[in-house]
Amino acid sequence: MKNTALTATHEALSAKMVPFAGYNMPVQYDGVNIEHEAVRKDCGVFDVSHMGEFLISGPNALALIQSVSSNDATKLTIGKAQYSCLPNDDGGIVDDLIIYKLKEEQYLLVVNASNIEKDWNWISSKNTVNADMRDLSADYSLLAIQGPNAVAKMQALSSHDLSAIKFYNFEVGDFAGIDNVIISATGYTGSGGFEIYCKNDEVKQIWDKVTEAGAKPIGLAARDTLRLEMGYCLYGNDIDDTTSPIEAGLGWVTKFSKTFTNSEALEDQKRRGVDRKLVAFELDERGIPRQGYDIVDGQGKKIGVVTSGTMSPMLGKGIGLGYVPTVFTDVNSKINIQIRKNAVPATVVKLPFYKA
Repeated sequence: MKNTALTATHEALSAKMVPFAGYNMPVQYDGVNIEHEAVRKDCGVFDVSHMGEFLISGPNALALIQSVSSNDATKLTIGKAQYSCLPNDDGGIVDDLIIYKLKEEQYLLVVNASNIEKDWNWISSKNTVNADMRDLSADYSLLAIQGPNAVAKMQALSSHDLSAIKFYNFEVGDFAGIDNVIISATGYTGSGGFEIYCKNDEVKQIWDKVTEAGAKPIGLAARDTLRLEMGYCLYGNDIDDTTSPIEAGLGWVTKFSKTFTNSEALEDQKRRGVDRKLVAFELDERGIPRQGYDIVDGQGKKIGVVTSGTMSPMLGKGIGLGYVPTVFTDVNSKINIQIRKNAVPATVVKLPFYKA
């Protein structure tokens, strides 16, 4: 089991530690609902240093990125980030990721912790243009400072105007007394804030100053309920090697103005339509949908499966995501979630579940 540079810090805070993607990670400190509400209403900080970082450089860096990613990275300028995915050869998704343009001919790819080795091998296998690739995952830490008060509470820690960094833009500069960190206006909660990329030997100083400035430590359990209230996909649950970007509602990051892995088949899929799609649903009655629960129609016939589900702390009702036949995908369509012996009625809704 790997540790992050902050594992001892989390243990000193009496965090509940669990194995996650091969790392010893804090799942909660004071309770999921308390931590969830802190991010929605104030400011929290997550240690997400288990995430992977690849540096792709050189004159052929963009060519490699364009060939393996679904989004159009030519749209990136220095200081901008882009959400994308890595399609596989069979219509599914190797991983979803964020691409940062650091300099001309230099890009940072941030991938999911559980897929670091898989993604590295996949991109390497497609690197026929000899772009320079470096895996920085073991050397860098990542903090997510999230919440509506993140800018106000963190501004004193940087000479940069944090309020001026637009969504999916970033600055490289000073933060919490450390120079040359990436301050990125990205996150996985839908409540605003920043992600801070720094070296492992710098993260403890940054964590201490961030928590002193008023950010509450938040565990991975609240990270999951927060992302689900926004309807953000989680790799391994809502998207994987068997789900296409079109089925998953990621057509908006799948650009057919260029050629990429399996792009011809995916474009044909988009044109012809798909047999199933990922939908968001709310339970009409009490209950908590869980990953793996069956989705059934009015006659009790299985039509799909819940890929993510929880009790929404902000809405006080069961919410979830799952793949169903296209006939059930219109907003206000009626489906049922099989919770033990009961088929609990649910309604397909438009995302996000929670609107700040």
